[in-house]
Amino acid sequence: MNAVESPEGQELQKLGSGAWDNPAYSGPPSPHGTLRVCTISSTGLPQPQPKKTEDEPEETAHRTRVSSCCLLICRGIRGLWGTTLTENTAENRELYVKTTLRELLIYIVFLVDICLLTYGMTSSSAYYYTKVMSELFLHTASDTGVSFQAISSMADFWDFAQGPLLDSLYWTKWYNNQSLGHGSHSFIYYENLLLGVPRLRQLKVRNDSCVVHEDFREDILSCYDVYSPDKEEQLPFGPLNGTAWTYHSQDELGGSSHWGRLTSYSGGGYYLDLPGSRQASAEALRDLQEGLWLDRGTRVVFIDFSVYNANINLFCVLRLVVEFPATGGAIPSWQIRTVKLIRYVSNWDFFIVGCEVVFCVFIFYYVVEEILELHIHRLHYLRSIWNILDLVVILLSIVAVGFHIFRTLEVNRLMGKLLQQPNTYADFEFLAFWQTQYNNMNAVNLFFAWIKIFKYISFNKTMTQLSSTLARCAKDILGFAVMFFIVFFAYAQLGYLLFGTQVENFSTFIKCIFTQFRIILGDFDYNAIDNANRILGPAYFVTYVFFVFFVLLNMFLAIINDTYSEVKEELAGQKDELQLSDLLKQGYNKTLLRLRLRKERVSDVQKVLQGGEQEIQFEDFTSTLRELGHAEHEITELTATFTKFDRDGNRILDEKEQEQMRRDLEEERVALNTEIENLGRSIVSSPQGELGAEAARAGGWISEEEFYMLTRRVLQLETVLEGVVSQVDAVGSKLKMLERKGWLAPSPGVEEQALWKHLQPAPAVTPDPLGVHRGQESEVPYKREEEGLEERRLPHGEIPVLQRT
Repeated sequence: MNAVESPEGQELQKLGSGAWDNPAYSGPPSPHGTLRVCTISSTGLPQPQPKKTEDEPEETAHRTRVSSCCLLICRGIRGLWGTTLTENTAENRELYVKTTLRELLIYIVFLVDICLLTYGMTSSSAYYYTKVMSELFLHTASDTGVSFQAISSMADFWDFAQGPLLDSLYWTKWYNNQSLGHGSHSFIYYENLLLGVPRLRQLKVRNDSCVVHEDFREDILSCYDVYSPDKEEQLPFGPLNGTAWTYHSQDELGGSSHWGRLTSYSGGGYYLDLPGSRQASAEALRDLQEGLWLDRGTRVVFIDFSVYNANINLFCVLRLVVEFPATGGAIPSWQIRTVKLIRYVSNWDFFIVGCEVVFCVFIFYYVVEEILELHIHRLHYLRSIWNILDLVVILLSIVAVGFHIFRTLEVNRLMGKLLQQPNTYADFEFLAFWQTQYNNMNAVNLFFAWIKIFKYISFNKTMTQLSSTLARCAKDILGFAVMFFIVFFAYAQLGYLLFGTQVENFSTFIKCIFTQFRIILGDFDYNAIDNANRILGPAYFVTYVFFVFFVLLNMFLAIINDTYSEVKEELAGQKDELQLSDLLKQGYNKTLLRLRLRKERVSDVQKVLQGGEQEIQFEDFTSTLRELGHAEHEITELTATFTKFDRDGNRILDEKEQEQMRRDLEEERVALNTEIENLGRSIVSSPQGELGAEAARAGGWISEEEFYMLTRRVLQLETVLEGVVSQVDAVGSKLKMLERKGWLAPSPGVEEQALWKHLQPAPAVTPDPLGVHRGQESEVPYKREEEGLEERRLPHGEIPVLQRT
């Protein structure tokens, strides 16, 4: 029956969004030929819709079909984006569990896709690539034993630059001194192509950047302060014959700032691009050293270059930094970023392209979902931490998509420029920096995506213990945190002032904070504290461990433990709601019941054929099925089987037709037995001892026989109601016909009276606890089922709507 032509569809159209299916009757469709009962909230009794007659205009029928299609499309769209926030699941636990389960399954697919994307942009070879480059440029020592990590003065810097640095940058010969045969290009470790040429860059401060005390002005004639952008030296110096002696701003170089060990440095300065050969680069470095390119005003030197390995399709962007503080000496540091800038090369990369397309589809899906939820709940939507987490994941995903497009275009531009001018500096530093931030953002997004799973498994009370515990003790923890951090920051300030000048872990206030967290976890250096202050050091350590570790930390744990015990006790005392396991059991039991009903029908037909008669009349076939207790709609379905094997159409089955029918019925019975066995053991077929234990826990299970028999009675009740609906439709049609002909004056409520007259229950009959047995008269089940209709109580203002399926 059409969705609009059915009574339920007509009432839903009439009442609009105010109509909701009764949660008690929501579920899978009822068996073929039966009725599904639902309730529609209404203040009055609506008029039943009469059947269409032939004199209605065709436009009305066409309009009805169009509205039916629109209704189905709207329902499909709503079901596609249906969530627990858009559906009416407040009073329907089963619908809530089903909707949450559907959301979880969709989200798992999204989570698998985002995991493939995140891990697809990384490589297990990245770590070894970084390790090889760091060992080559950081640990290789010169003839005097100076490596990059061991640089402590300007002399050590020049020793490293003219020795290990040039040896590591330029690889043009094999280990037997034969040429590599790649022209002027350098292949580090024979595998890694040096992109362009390396660049040296330094930043200086002015001579008057600080003030010398008047007592020392006669002895100290110059003063160079710590670095800051407003104190940068921008005047030319030295021979004035190249970029190494002339200042260039950050915009001219297209560089970016750098966060060093001491401070943050700008992207400008004095720079030199090394030539393409080792000999020419050695001469250029010798000229810089002889011209005192590094002096007292120098605060930092950068060595930047990039390499590419085609075997693993990875770029390695290196930056070696040597800072010269105002105190004198040198502090080396480095940044080695191994990134994948060219994405689509191998077959795996093209598989990732498909995952990226799926990811964009998911983002569009979730954007529409969040818009619908915001439209329904307005600002109340932001009250849930899970909804905020949804927005965070979506926003980070959109930013990731945007950066991915930008990165692809920028890499193509840089590679095109490098191919045109291979002897220039290849500035991949900016792109490598943002690629690293992109990877970090994806890592955080993936972390939030995994945490979001708790949103969908919260329908289980066991899974809600964590969230309930944290939510309940949030106020207590907040109050405790104020007290804890007062004591914690007091000790951090004390440690910074006591040991800041002698112990590295206390050299800054930030380091003091992390050092105290490490002390709580047992990672500390007591000897360094004791050596820094032999009296206050032990006193600081003992009092900190006592008050913070033994007192405050245990108070924090006690708050969480007490709250967890309360939550667990409350959840244990709550009534068990519908869980996912219960939903699976219900679906299994319904499937098993339908299979058994089909098996009984087959068995009854086999009984009819076992009569031994040579010919079976159609009337005898139907009467025998009626005597076996089958309802009229079941007999109608079984007579279709009769017609199928009555090949000559004489409404008589001869011996050959009976034999063919027996074989087919036996095959169907065997198939049904196999399907029932494959379902496994259900809860209703559990041993009696297990069933009794579950009944004691759940508070009232019924036996298999009672459950099966009650379901049978419900199906028979639906059959009775089907006949009642047919009679009501016939009465309504006749009344409408009489009104059109003028033989009957219109009277409001006539059809309603006729409806309720047919729905009045029969006189009470004591029901048989075993249900309706086969061989009973058909009138007895009708009366009993009408009694069942009277016993079913509907909420005030709701009427039953009967729908043929």
